[in-house]
Amino acid sequence: MNTSSKDVPELDTEATFSSLKGNHAARRAMDYYLKPTISGSDKEEKFFEIRHSLSSEEAMIHASDLLRCAAATAYDAANNLRGANRDLAFSVVHMIDLAKALVDKSLESQRQESS
Repeated sequence: MNTSSKDVPELDTEATFSSLKGNHAARRAMDYYLKPTISGSDKEEKFFEIRHSLSSEEAMIHASDLLRCAAATAYDAANNLRGANRDLAFSVVHMIDLAKALVDKSLESQRQESS
């Protein structure tokens, strides 16, 4: 299939990324996920820690609840945006919904196996 460049909508990614430049929360998130850990420490400090006794099913239930909340937040944000930013926000909603469906399917399979 031959697609010409005029058929593909142009997104103003430059404007999207420059709007994040002064955002302190975005900077902290990027630093947290992209900066390497300091090699001198024995234990990596974590903001959240999962208890070792948490079962796989309990973990999946909590993950499903978190994804539901994230989808609701992203959907609400998308409704308040326009243009390319709205499209990006709705793509996040879509990805969250897909991840939640996979988690829910896994939970369903676990429950059927234990029955």
